[in-house]
Amino acid sequence: MKIQSPKPFTFEAGPRAVLLLHGFTGNSADVRMLGRYLHDKGYTCHAPIYRGHGGSAEELIEYGPEDWWQDVQDAYQFLKNKGYEEIAVAGLSLGGVFSLKLGYTVPVKGIVPMCAPMDFKSGEIIHNGVLYYAREFKQREKKTEYEIETELAAFDPKPLLKELNGMIHDVRDHVDLIYAPLFVVQARHDGMINTDSANIIYSQAESVDKKLKWYEESGHTITFGPEKDQLHEDVFAFLEGLDWKE
Repeated sequence: MKIQSPKPFTFEAGPRAVLLLHGFTGNSADVRMLGRYLHDKGYTCHAPIYRGHGGSAEELIEYGPEDWWQDVQDAYQFLKNKGYEEIAVAGLSLGGVFSLKLGYTVPVKGIVPMCAPMDFKSGEIIHNGVLYYAREFKQREKKTEYEIETELAAFDPKPLLKELNGMIHDVRDHVDLIYAPLFVVQARHDGMINTDSANIIYSQAESVDKKLKWYEESGHTITFGPEKDQLHEDVFAFLEGLDWKE
């Protein structure tokens, strides 16, 4: 059964642009509601999809963090090429890590990392998450349980996860190069990452304008959680407080 792949989105409005970045094994749907909300408030929003994402787990592991980082840089350049001079960036999970990496690589107006790992709770958790993603996709393809188990037995995400972990720790080592305004978002009930990641980002960033907020009722996918409406308002308030030229 052919499953329709998710698509990137671009919601154009005013001259203030926001690059929205999804998480590992996610896609643009991770940040679509936030994008729609900000677009309604006059912000142009663009969300890419990293290579291999939105398809099978086998497609996913054909690529790696360096490919996805290039996709993020291409998305930033996409907005620049369309004439947007000032770009803020917000990202969920791995997208939050990439938002921080952008913050010390190119000029950004502000940064919103949401549940961004500087460390996972355990390697087993992220490994099991990829296997869950693989199984769910195969079920959507209407494969039999025998087919699913056979394919999962041959599936090995460990090399990719080692590479991903290395990239995350490299970003952690460079957070002190961030000077742009920063709004660190962290769910209290985040079962995927070490929640002290939020404190690490907040304390190590050199930004003068920085804020950390804990969302007491939310889990890791905070953009879908019970406090998503409050999150939308808080991100908008942060963006409104930036020193935009227009």
